[in-house]
Amino acid sequence: MNSTALASSQLEQLKKFTTVVADTGDFERMQEFQPQDATTNPSLILKAAQQSNYQSLVNSVKAAHPGMSPTDLVDYILVAFGLEILKIVPGRVSTEVDARLSFDTKATVAKAKHLISLYESHGIDRKRILIKLAGTWEGIAAAKELESAGIHCNMTLLFSLVQAAACGAANAKLISPFVGRITDWNKAKLGTSWSDANHGGANDPGVTSVKRIYQYYKHFGIATEIMGASFRNTSQILELAGCDLLTISPELLAELSANTASVSKKLDATSALNAQITPLKLDESSFRLQLNNDAMATEKLAEGIRNFCIDTEKLEALLA
Repeated sequence: MNSTALASSQLEQLKKFTTVVADTGDFERMQEFQPQDATTNPSLILKAAQQSNYQSLVNSVKAAHPGMSPTDLVDYILVAFGLEILKIVPGRVSTEVDARLSFDTKATVAKAKHLISLYESHGIDRKRILIKLAGTWEGIAAAKELESAGIHCNMTLLFSLVQAAACGAANAKLISPFVGRITDWNKAKLGTSWSDANHGGANDPGVTSVKRIYQYYKHFGIATEIMGASFRNTSQILELAGCDLLTISPELLAELSANTASVSKKLDATSALNAQITPLKLDESSFRLQLNNDAMATEKLAEGIRNFCIDTEKLEALLA
């Protein structure tokens, strides 16, 4: 047996430093990578629901609820996929609240409680569910209320330190900073001035954004878990080895599984304790101003909500 056969894959090495999460609604592909948790969103569920191998699941949900509106049926579809995922992962599944409620705290709370009740009606402990909410002021306020009721939240569409800090102050269970989308924005902004040599690897803007959030959280002892998300390549993933969790697509999980190059821990909580960091002002007007002043975060948050709304409407059309 040669040394390559004995070497651990990058995925196995990464799992020593970081909890690996599968970022997909395609639960059949998930099994081969043995992730701890799984995340879904409207776009991923739409993609899975259009695949022939999941038609029986979709049809059985529709048959069980004759006459139900497509809007209400979406919740049952999300939970049906979540239940299948929970048979595969030992940990948690993230299920997203309708993005059209991103600016309505009361409706978000009601929807989250409904989703939890559907899971609990199937005997699933709410500790195994993370309710995904957009990192808007209203979404963060909903998370604060839900966490106090024992419903854990995964704050998504997160692009800035102020969003992360506010989620921490709300005691959200977990945040999902979107690495790849931050990089996309910066790449588009720089145009021909972008170079992978100068702006990739450790200097990747998506990577540095998560590192900054990690430093802030660990410095102030914030318990909220950080889960890097929305990766474009394995370099971004490996630069964040040591982050609490990383949620990774099946395609990139496969790349990590096929590579045996060495992986080292890049993020370390102890160094953050001695860093000079000023706490952010997090009342509503300060939050809104800081978010507004961050063009990238403002644009990507708005775009992300729009796209999730579009895919939710496509899923409704599929169910109509």
